[in-house]
Amino acid sequence: MNDPLLLSLDCGTQSVRALLIDLHGNIRGKAQQGFDDYVSLHEGWHEHDAETFWQAAASVCRRVLQAHAHEHAAERVKGLAVTTQRGTLLPVDAAGRPLRRFITWLDQRRASRLPPISPWWRLAFKAVGIAPTIDYFQREAEANWIAEHEPEVLARTHKLLLVSGWLNYRLTGRFADSVASQVGYLPFDFKRQQWAGPRDWKWQALPLRPEHLPELVPAGDTLGGLTREAAAATGLPEGLPVIAAAADKACEIVGAGAVAPHIGAVSYGTTATIDVTTPRYVEALSFIPPYPALLPGQFNTEVQIFRGYWLVRWFKDQFGHPEVAEALAAGVSPEALFDRLVAQVPPGSQGLMLQPYWTPGIRHPGPDARGAIIGFSDVHTRAHLYRAILEGLAYALRDGKERIEKRSGTPITELRVSGGGAQSDAAMQLTADIFGLPATRPHTFETSGLGAAIAAAVGLGLHRDFASAVAAMTRLGQRFEPHPQHHALYDALYHGAYQRMYGRLAPLYAQLQRVLRTAR
Repeated sequence: MNDPLLLSLDCGTQSVRALLIDLHGNIRGKAQQGFDDYVSLHEGWHEHDAETFWQAAASVCRRVLQAHAHEHAAERVKGLAVTTQRGTLLPVDAAGRPLRRFITWLDQRRASRLPPISPWWRLAFKAVGIAPTIDYFQREAEANWIAEHEPEVLARTHKLLLVSGWLNYRLTGRFADSVASQVGYLPFDFKRQQWAGPRDWKWQALPLRPEHLPELVPAGDTLGGLTREAAAATGLPEGLPVIAAAADKACEIVGAGAVAPHIGAVSYGTTATIDVTTPRYVEALSFIPPYPALLPGQFNTEVQIFRGYWLVRWFKDQFGHPEVAEALAAGVSPEALFDRLVAQVPPGSQGLMLQPYWTPGIRHPGPDARGAIIGFSDVHTRAHLYRAILEGLAYALRDGKERIEKRSGTPITELRVSGGGAQSDAAMQLTADIFGLPATRPHTFETSGLGAAIAAAVGLGLHRDFASAVAAMTRLGQRFEPHPQHHALYDALYHGAYQRMYGRLAPLYAQLQRVLRTAR
């Protein structure tokens, strides 16, 4: 009861968690608070109150310390680190007061009046075929929407902060954030992992100046000490070191032990992703940058399915009423009962194929993309649909794996699977079967929080470096081997049907968009 502890504050899309983690990577305590208070003033908008994020984060800190007060947890915590959802932005004034609610990464509003980019840059973008990508960047950028629709907010903006920057500010009183948390529509140089230089085109594409941005600190470095106000709010000692960590996906990858280029880190979260950690700057799709890894100076080459395990929630809301009712009576989660649906259906879902592009992408899928389900016949039930959702996500991530391998030149030979989907044996097995690779769970489902704790351990000198911290604090859980017969079937369906779906349907998606725009 005297061994040191680390506190990870993991603020995701659906909840915030405070985790007490020891130097061997064991979760010694946990408190969680869900978010059901997102605001949508118009269709497609998705916002959250900044103060509520902070109050929830402080509350779970107090609760986990109180639950372990008999173990003197508060005195044993040597430092804390923050990991959060990506791409969710907040403008604050010079006193650190929010000027509006956070615009979250799920928000679908678009800017229409865009800052002009010089003709020379425009010609260069056109020459290399990325003019639509730059246009997409500008329209998606929250700062451009604020400049167009809330110019008075932009005029008063002192700093533009991600959720990580906001929580780190509330903890330390310093406008500083981790290099490895910078994922969003910001003037960030992903290759050099620093704010963009003065001649970078992003300064023309966005209505921002360098002084609008927080100071950047490498992962594992100290952001500051806990202020008196933050100590009172969290129950932690004043002056406690706050260590820079990374965005949730980057922390999850390290928490899963996927720190080599041959290990694919699959995340079945709200957004489903496949990543590798590499010392080289490798774009899985041309001109779509790899993100900063938690390991300083390294990169996470990533392919994402924007609406990933969100599709499971969609299924639950639309078709999962029997499991919801049964789960309520039994005191378990509905998702825990969905594996029974998968077991009712053979691999391949008897020809029902799902393309999981419920939200479009930038380059692949393109901005007109939509979801699709093909192959219905009279044998199909909602159980087939559920299995087809899981299979469709795995097909899409296998496609991402192959894109990463093609660009990096390094074969991916094993998978580490995290996120909500990793808790499903059925999802783990069909992932192994579709990829034709062993798929292994980490020893804990709290891989994002564990990755943040690893950064804290290194920053505090409790482990010598990231390599020794990963070795000491991560280990493998259950391993799922591919079934040869199932893999052969999935391989035929993947090559014969799934990989052809988007190319065949893309012209129809474009036509749909044209018709819908005309109807408006």
